[in-house]
Amino acid sequence: MEIFIICLIVLILLIVIPNVRIVPQATEYVIEFLGKYKTTWGAGLHVKIPVLERISKKITLKEQVLDSPPQPVITKDNVTMRIDTVVYFRIFDAKMYTYGVVNPINALENLTATTLRNIVGELELDGTLTSRDTINGKMTSILDEATDQWGIKVNRVELKNIIPPEEIQSAMEKQMKAERDRRETLLQAEGHKAAAITRAEGDKQAMILAAEGERDARIARAEGEAKAILLAKQAEADGLRALKEAGADAAVIELKKFETLVKLSDGTAAKLIIPTDVVDTVTKNTVFTETTGLGDITKPGVKPPKPVKKDECCD
Repeated sequence: MEIFIICLIVLILLIVIPNVRIVPQATEYVIEFLGKYKTTWGAGLHVKIPVLERISKKITLKEQVLDSPPQPVITKDNVTMRIDTVVYFRIFDAKMYTYGVVNPINALENLTATTLRNIVGELELDGTLTSRDTINGKMTSILDEATDQWGIKVNRVELKNIIPPEEIQSAMEKQMKAERDRRETLLQAEGHKAAAITRAEGDKQAMILAAEGERDARIARAEGEAKAILLAKQAEADGLRALKEAGADAAVIELKKFETLVKLSDGTAAKLIIPTDVVDTVTKNTVFTETTGLGDITKPGVKPPKPVKKDECCD
């Protein structure tokens, strides 16, 4: 009896242990019962019924990368080029992924190739080379919508390489070289133009500064001369004021005027015209001075002593 119990326990263990499953994280198991979908196991410990249940598919929920080989694509202007793409996707529904389509990865790869041909076929060569972001966005939108029924979520699509024909590459290289030469010539011309403008501006500023300096110098000289004349006139006025305060009569003033006229006539080829009233005044002053002796600064001479007469009677 004991042997039978031991054998039964061993048999149960041999049947149960192989049917115990531990599902790892980010993984799901699709379980079928007698060939029909029953449930989906998430991460953790699970036990299936022997013989009646089976694991139909093990699916990872991590993001995956589909690197498609280069595909021949014809543009709108009939240029054949080769383009390879990279598709980033993840599985969000294990049941739909298992039963939605046969070989989902192959289906996604073919759908990517046909979508790429349709989009590039509407573009010309230059547009294809310069519209990577546009092509990536359109392909992501189309593939994501088409693969929803397969349980696949397309996150993004990237064009990996665009390989045009060799003759197109050679023509593009020549075009780029010509464009670079044109830009170099344009930059040199702009540099020479800027230098010429700068030199002209410098010459203009120098001429302006020189003119302003000459103007300021002339103004300074004129102000100096005006100040000198003003000071001379003030000195002359002060002298006349002093003579007036000292009680000088009209004759003295007239003499001062005459002296001033004499100073003005000091020079070569100078002519002096004296009014008759001034001459009459000077003549009168001279006669008056000689008559009265006023104004004569010459000291009178000492008269010689009279000789003493000898007394003949006393000798």
